[in-house]
Amino acid sequence: MPIKIPSDLPAYDVLTNEGVMVMDEDQAMRQDIRPLRIGLLNLMPKKIQTENQFARLIGATPLQIDLSLIRMTEHRTKNTAADHMAEFYQPFQDVKDQKFDGLIITGAPIEHLEFDDVTYWDEMTEVFEWTQTNVHSTFGVCWGGMAMINHFHGVRKHMLDAKAFGCFRHQNRVPASPFLRGFSDDCVIPVSRWTEMKQDEIDTADGLTTLLGSDEVGPCLVEDPSHRAIYIFNHFEYDSDTLKQEYDRDIANGTPINVPMNYYPDDDPSQPPQNRWRSHAHLLYGNWINEIYQSTPFNMDNIGR
Repeated sequence: MPIKIPSDLPAYDVLTNEGVMVMDEDQAMRQDIRPLRIGLLNLMPKKIQTENQFARLIGATPLQIDLSLIRMTEHRTKNTAADHMAEFYQPFQDVKDQKFDGLIITGAPIEHLEFDDVTYWDEMTEVFEWTQTNVHSTFGVCWGGMAMINHFHGVRKHMLDAKAFGCFRHQNRVPASPFLRGFSDDCVIPVSRWTEMKQDEIDTADGLTTLLGSDEVGPCLVEDPSHRAIYIFNHFEYDSDTLKQEYDRDIANGTPINVPMNYYPDDDPSQPPQNRWRSHAHLLYGNWINEIYQSTPFNMDNIGR
């Protein structure tokens, strides 16, 4: 939670420039409290696993979160029981008249397809435009972030020669960003993708700022203030054994795959993997939730205006 101090106190500007959460008396007086409504547009095949991963992160703050699970309207999943989908998920067309404080758009295992070739692309672009009127802040993850930055800025995704797979060190490029409060100068993030976004193309797009990036696997976390969005191309939300599950699956299927880099002790798959990203994952999503809380209208009808 932010610290409330007078806006004319010298510490106010000092702390603000350091990225510390501060609030003046006028801001505090205007605040009221209600649950934050967060939507999860879940595009992953293993719906329940993905629900758990994101709910764990956004539920770790002191704030009350009202989580709504959303699916694409016509797309039918083959990996999650139909009764689970029917009981807990709403199709996008049924919620598009509603307002949300935040929306997470997950990744999807369709990297090899051009965006226009995705079967639900038309509805996906409708979702992107809808966020500008009905969502206060949107968090695009992996393919979801790549698709959103492509839609709004024309930044392309590029196929890699080999899968970026493992845990890679990323640099904190904007320490004063409110999304990176409490972050170290660098951090380890799980990566699992066949595509990449190029930093020079992000740099030429209007209004984008890369907050986290890696010399090995490129840009990771990008802020897009004009669309009230942030995009992350890697997977802070992963459980300790998610990369192991992917590796074991590919080995069992005979799919060529390298041992995930910097993941197992001594790169030995017979040993339990080490989680070195959990604390920063909680920081990032907690910071995002806090930014929503500080700025979203109390009257949800005013979201997007």
